[in-house]
Amino acid sequence: MTTRSYTVGGMSCEHCVNAVTAEVGEVPGVRDVAVDLDTGTVTVTGDSIDDEAVRAAVDEAGYSLVG
Repeated sequence: MTTRSYTVGGMSCEHCVNAVTAEVGEVPGVRDVAVDLDTGTVTVTGDSIDDEAVRAAVDEAGYSLVG
């Protein structure tokens, strides 16, 4: 099991949290997604997490990874 954190730009409300959680949660291998609106971070736990797939899911939700 692996845990990774990503910084997401542009999130400002609960809708943002729900959109990112839903999209990232669909990435193969992801078992848990936790979004912290205050820090702008998404913490992903799962097996064989693909960073590019997470980036694409965040983009699909309408936001972008920082860095």
